[in-house]
Amino acid sequence: MARYVFVTGGVVSSLGKGLSSASLAALLQLRGFKVRIRKLDPYLNVDPGTMNPFQHGEVFVTDDGAETDLDIGHYERFTGISATKSDNITTGGIYSDIIKKERKGDYLGGTVQVVPHVTDRIKKFISHDIKNEDFVICEIGGTVGDIESLPFLEAIRQFSNDIDKKNSLFIHLTLVPYMKASGELKTKPTQHSVKELRSLGIQPDIIICRSEKKIPISERKKISLFCNVNIENVIETIDVKTIYEAPISFHKEKLDDRVLSQFNIKSKKYPNLTKWKNITSKILNSKKDVNIGIIGKYVNLKDAYKSLDEALIHGGISNNLKVNLTRIDSENLKIQNLKSLLKDVSGVLIPGGFGKRGSEGKIAAIKYARLNNIPFFGICFGMQMAVIEAARNLLKIKDASTSEFGNNCTPVVGLLEEWQKGKKIFKGSEKNLGGTMRLGLYEAILKSNSLISKIYSMKKIKERHRHRYEVNIKYKKEFEKKGLIFSALSPDGMLPEIIELQNHPWFVGVQFHPEFRSKPFTPHPLFSSFVKAVAINKRKH
Repeated sequence: MARYVFVTGGVVSSLGKGLSSASLAALLQLRGFKVRIRKLDPYLNVDPGTMNPFQHGEVFVTDDGAETDLDIGHYERFTGISATKSDNITTGGIYSDIIKKERKGDYLGGTVQVVPHVTDRIKKFISHDIKNEDFVICEIGGTVGDIESLPFLEAIRQFSNDIDKKNSLFIHLTLVPYMKASGELKTKPTQHSVKELRSLGIQPDIIICRSEKKIPISERKKISLFCNVNIENVIETIDVKTIYEAPISFHKEKLDDRVLSQFNIKSKKYPNLTKWKNITSKILNSKKDVNIGIIGKYVNLKDAYKSLDEALIHGGISNNLKVNLTRIDSENLKIQNLKSLLKDVSGVLIPGGFGKRGSEGKIAAIKYARLNNIPFFGICFGMQMAVIEAARNLLKIKDASTSEFGNNCTPVVGLLEEWQKGKKIFKGSEKNLGGTMRLGLYEAILKSNSLISKIYSMKKIKERHRHRYEVNIKYKKEFEKKGLIFSALSPDGMLPEIIELQNHPWFVGVQFHPEFRSKPFTPHPLFSSFVKAVAINKRKH
């Protein structure tokens, strides 16, 4: 039978519950156990697909097309396990299911209530599709004390009783703030957070204390005493220089030992952390570096491009290089200041996005990279902007644009109205935005003797998509006459998947999101190749 670990957070949000869950999962894997990680999000959106990245960070996409919380990306990168639609659920998704059932009369005229109907649905999600896993780690989003979290906390309390408490464990992550004025670490916020949790019927077994300074034994004893937790189960986590240090740090603090001890399980083997130490060393100790400019609309929030940042770091790992990221707001990018803003970068990347705002700045940057032989990487929306730039300046279609911005243009990029996956037909929509994009893993056929075929070293690839607009295939011949090659197409030959520019050091645009499949131990080949090209460009200049 699977053992269930529930991870909650207190005091403030963004403490690192996702990284803590992913690190614990990685350590249990190294000990020979099979794990599964899930995220329960309290917000009322059905999924984060329609959220502004400033609100909730990036939207991570799974192989099967789920739009999920960015923590799912951490889970995949740390464990190598591909997540599915059944690994992330929200209050909105739960209520949507319940209301559909109620409208059909499935509750036989009964009153539909939070307890038991909502809590039962949450419990069903927690244990759904669990087969031979040894551990299931469930992270509860939000902060204890939030109104939205209450049904989830009640559900995990009930679940623990349902499966017998010896098969479940509660970890609570809190902040121990440092008061500079008095030179003290304060445990009172942790005490209040645990008190709030205990008032809901949940006694944490392990408390992880996030702090910017080491927590003295005296303060740990105080937390142990007032929170009713064994002193050995008060775990500190200090800020690390790279997230890939987290499993090493947690192992030093014996988090994995304490979890196994709570379950009375003997470890199958001692964890070998060599691979984690190796990549951490490469990230922190690489003597050579490169500067890459990320040009986007959401650069003021790091989490908006989380998977992208990590994929570039992975590309650096594979080239023994440190990757420095310069974030440039595309709205502030004008022809007049292009040269000054890009003078210190040796490569330009334009990520995915939506909407007209900042698009002209991106197009100007693409033109600059194209004319000045600067390695360029366009992802999803970035590829579409590259096609528009080429249409305007190579094909001389001055009003070239995308129908996403309106109909007063020549649409070299247009709404993807219909596409096929297997035997199923999907339809796009400009009115119903949620879940109506081309989502998940799709196949592409690579053009032989192209740069892209050399990068991948294969003829067919599968990558994760998230878009509703597509490059217009009818301009293919005109573009290729000007050296812009459509080097990968969908299997039916109708949807451009990758473009590349001939007679340029490295100029590639992809309609998919390769960052979602990159991992520290298996960097995505596109990011490895791009970072290598950037390093060569730096040496030349």
